[in-house]
Amino acid sequence: MDRIGQDRITDVPFRPSPGGPPGVEVWDFDRLVERATGHGLDLHRPLRAEFHHLITVRSGTLRTWLDGPEHELRPGEWLWIRPGQVYRFPHGTGGAEGVVLLFTPGFLDAATLSTAHLDPPYPDRPLVPDQPEDAAALRATLDLLQDAYRRIGALPLDAHITLVRHLLAALVVRLGHLHGREHLRPGTHGNDTFHRFHQAVERDFAAARQVADYAAALGYSPRTLTRACLEVTGRTAKQYLDDRVALEAKRLLVHTALAPAQVADQLGFTSATVFTKFFRRCTGETPTAFRSRARTGK
Repeated sequence: MDRIGQDRITDVPFRPSPGGPPGVEVWDFDRLVERATGHGLDLHRPLRAEFHHLITVRSGTLRTWLDGPEHELRPGEWLWIRPGQVYRFPHGTGGAEGVVLLFTPGFLDAATLSTAHLDPPYPDRPLVPDQPEDAAALRATLDLLQDAYRRIGALPLDAHITLVRHLLAALVVRLGHLHGREHLRPGTHGNDTFHRFHQAVERDFAAARQVADYAAALGYSPRTLTRACLEVTGRTAKQYLDDRVALEAKRLLVHTALAPAQVADQLGFTSATVFTKFFRRCTGETPTAFRSRARTGK
């Protein structure tokens, strides 16, 4: 793994293009590189954005690291990077051509995300159309979205924003019904209890690691939280919480030069020893062994 060594993962705020519709950008890969360079961002290094990336390749292959695993995105495939996930492009765009859609968390309404089946738990790999008609429909919708985005001024601004929002919604609804959602457990979609727990864990995992604390804050019993997590993810509430802490530890171990003791401190552990025991229990490896294997591939 190249270009690792900083002590933190770079946070990336959403910066709208002057004169563009607020909350959304539609770029080709060259524009992505240009804007990143203009804002002092190195796409080779680990980044953590506060907004969504929805990426598709039209020619060539794009290599992307997303929360650890490396993905090779090929023509017609799609990858969704969500706010808070850690990503990087180890070889830049590598000569690939494609489109990246950037949008803020509130740009699409909750009903759209629910209909698209793109709320948590998230797919952990690219979405790949397995039917020619699905691929064609996605291309056609993307073409309409790109055309609408470029033609700012053809409509009043509020109408232009509405059109872009509806076309992006149509695109993500189509994506949400690809076969890439087979990891969802039947009948689990729309579990409000799990979604509230998920949001609380995302916010507080470094400060609270007892399910009882979340249950008290959310007004549920620990048993209710566990039942909701089992229904959606097949994991207990405690396992889900531990998985989230372990994921953040992996991000820091792989993508930064922080010593394991510093990672432990950043994640709220009382000592490096406690952190090592936790990490070994969750992953089967010590933090040092995991870092070595993840970076060398051995």
